[in-house]
Amino acid sequence: MMRLRHKLLIQAFRLSDQVSLWVALFVSVAFFGGPRGHVFLRDFATDYHPMMDFIAVGLVALIWWVAFALIIQYDANRFTSFGTAVADALRATTLCSFQVLMFAEVFDVNMITGRVVAGHWLLASALIILGRGVLRLLLTLLRKSGYNRRNVVFVGANPRSFKLAASMEVKLELGYHIQGFVLTEWEGASGEVTDPRWPVVCGLADFRLYLETGVVDEVMVCLPVEEYIREIFQIFGLCRDQGLVVRVVPDLADVRLLERAQVEEFDGQQLVTFFREKLLGQLLAKRILDVLVSGVLLILLSPVLLAVALGVKLTSPGPVLFSQERVGMNKRKFQLFKFRSMVVNAEELKASLASKNEMSGPAFKIKNDPRITNVGRILRKTSIDELPQLWNVLKGEMSLVGPRPPLPKEVEQYEWLDRRRLSIKPGITCLWQVGGRSNLSFEEWMELDKVYCDHWSFWLDLKILLKTIPVVLLGKGAS
Repeated sequence: MMRLRHKLLIQAFRLSDQVSLWVALFVSVAFFGGPRGHVFLRDFATDYHPMMDFIAVGLVALIWWVAFALIIQYDANRFTSFGTAVADALRATTLCSFQVLMFAEVFDVNMITGRVVAGHWLLASALIILGRGVLRLLLTLLRKSGYNRRNVVFVGANPRSFKLAASMEVKLELGYHIQGFVLTEWEGASGEVTDPRWPVVCGLADFRLYLETGVVDEVMVCLPVEEYIREIFQIFGLCRDQGLVVRVVPDLADVRLLERAQVEEFDGQQLVTFFREKLLGQLLAKRILDVLVSGVLLILLSPVLLAVALGVKLTSPGPVLFSQERVGMNKRKFQLFKFRSMVVNAEELKASLASKNEMSGPAFKIKNDPRITNVGRILRKTSIDELPQLWNVLKGEMSLVGPRPPLPKEVEQYEWLDRRRLSIKPGITCLWQVGGRSNLSFEEWMELDKVYCDHWSFWLDLKILLKTIPVVLLGKGAS
């Protein structure tokens, strides 16, 4: 019965989204399609249609269904915020509106104009958000009234499980009833019993018997994964056998292990694959954006690049471009290119300036660096010296957005967790660029890069690119 209700809720959200898309399409055609739109709707409702019309409509419906299924997580997850649901819906609606435009071009539907597509996006977004809001409100009212509630039991008695249980009980809209806690042998022996608001239902050794006799819908496992990995897998098996939802609340150290996992099968063997990222579609979009933007900018900015090259050559002896070995994704080495902004023997002078280094860690930076040429100071202030790296982006060695590529010497001095920033392709700009640039300490720089690696998405890249524009134009934090 629990699974049936779960499926019904998911289908209700699906149906609400699809109805909103179609209502928005017909209304936008009627209001923004002009006289041809009115004629189209009248004829569509009354006239005989060839098979191609039905194929076209069916194709659009299928594409919309698939688009929403791929972008939106239809899992009736009680912990998903309304803001997250709205953001997913807007992304899916945007994709569907573009599909309407493509449909109009392929099938020569003249009344589908830019105004119709814009109207469809606005109306569909509004209707989907409204529909989801109404459904969530109804669910909240039902749960606060005692309906659609789930019995949850916690395995493990510790500050994290107590805090989570208290939060879940206070937020009635989640619809959870805390049955109690299952104690491990150590917790039972130590006498550290749970909060008096909730009972101890059993010990871990008797958990199977409790599942057989108790009314349980979900299990929250709040145990250190490293210490209780065997017991956790046993709990997984018991809950799977009973068809129960099981969630793990890991320690911070365990999150990186569990956040990306996929069960695969090869040659009859079950493989559990752990990896950092599986947004393959967004990775493809990132590469397409890199190629298009870097290629177009290299062509459009070619006069600027030539002028800068002449300026560097005429004002300072030495090559126009500065080439340096850097460390890229998964420690692959490559040659990074920049307009030379320092004197030719800058690396030789670096040792004598080490005492003036203002950065902690392996990074090196000093204010009013005497090695920088007059033209180089302008190039750095405006970030023009970075433009040759567009060639690195076009070649695939770098990306527009990503952690800055470090020197091999810097990598040798990295702490263990700092190396996580090497798990993603380096870039010209990133969170550090829009969050302070040269004003950041090395530790803050590393932390921002790790945040980017752990939360990367194509949409985050677009957000960083948009924020980079005013930062570069105003020269904030540049040195």
